[in-house]
Amino acid sequence: MTNGSSSDFFSDHIFFDFRSLKQYAKVPSIIGDEDDTAAADVTSDYFNSNQWTGTWGIQTWNNSDRIGADDNDASVLLINSPNNLYIEASDESHGDASPSDTFLTMRTARLERFQTAAEFESILDSYQHVSIRMHARTIGSPGACTAMFTYRDNDAELADVQEADMEVLTAGPRDRIQYTNQPSFTTQGDDVEGASTNASMPEGVTWSDWAVHRMDWTPGQSTWFVNGAEVAGIKLQAPKNPSRILFNAWSDGGSWTGKMAVNDTAYLQIQWIEFVFNVTDTKDANDKKRQLAPKPGGGPHSPPVRRDEDKRCKVVCSLDESDDVGEAVMLWNGTSDGHPLATPHGFSTAFWMPALVISAMALSSMSVP
Repeated sequence: MTNGSSSDFFSDHIFFDFRSLKQYAKVPSIIGDEDDTAAADVTSDYFNSNQWTGTWGIQTWNNSDRIGADDNDASVLLINSPNNLYIEASDESHGDASPSDTFLTMRTARLERFQTAAEFESILDSYQHVSIRMHARTIGSPGACTAMFTYRDNDAELADVQEADMEVLTAGPRDRIQYTNQPSFTTQGDDVEGASTNASMPEGVTWSDWAVHRMDWTPGQSTWFVNGAEVAGIKLQAPKNPSRILFNAWSDGGSWTGKMAVNDTAYLQIQWIEFVFNVTDTKDANDKKRQLAPKPGGGPHSPPVRRDEDKRCKVVCSLDESDDVGEAVMLWNGTSDGHPLATPHGFSTAFWMPALVISAMALSSMSVP
């Protein structure tokens, strides 16, 4: 269960912890050749591990087909590269002041001939509502965009786009973040009123500070939080259909990001990612859920076994009431009397978020929907 105005129930929980991965820490040099950067290998064995590849795919696409298009004002070739996704050690001598030993870094840099960028997306495209959180910051030069968002694959009309965004623009004020249910503009270039808001961060926090950014996609609404404080909520054009989860750091020289100066860089740095979610009832989704298993050092958490004869949720846990990142606390245990749980939608099926705080023995006897 999650808290806030978008409080809802979810069936699954995943936590990625990048704070203690010194064995993988290495900052790779920027690759200056277009072909070589797209074909680059991953920067450490972590990104070849089942822990990573079971959930995420690193992107290598470029925007060469969009430059000069009528509906796009990109002026710089953008190339996504595995070389721009790496584990980095904290360095307080450079003013890092990170409470963790390491973190995940996504890098974008402007070179003479192109912009090198970073993006990874979920393997599953069947997330049907999700609450995503990352402990992160954005640092670097003006002209970049860093983002956490949901996206439904779509090759149709602009009006059919389904996407909920959290975007930091490094050319903009450090205390403001853009939140959007796409599309935010029409094919004629006009803004869609009410689809996007440029919101202030709470309590003097800036996007270059370490902060917990949260996005809830629930039925009929997208809601965003910073350090637990709700900063934006948009109902217009909230995504309806199953989608992917993505993170990126990029620039294309267009009007949205602006142009980075040659040799300038910007970074999205992430200590951990956590999300609770529901998925559509597809074979691919169920197969993927069975692959997710608890792993030392911070990896996917798997759902416990369900007793199919009883679809009611027996245990409810909360991330937001827990003092420990990545772990949930039990709020309600109905295994003794079997009464249905009261949900925001009435007395019916609810969803339980699995967590490692409950022992494996207990998990083997619990039911989830």
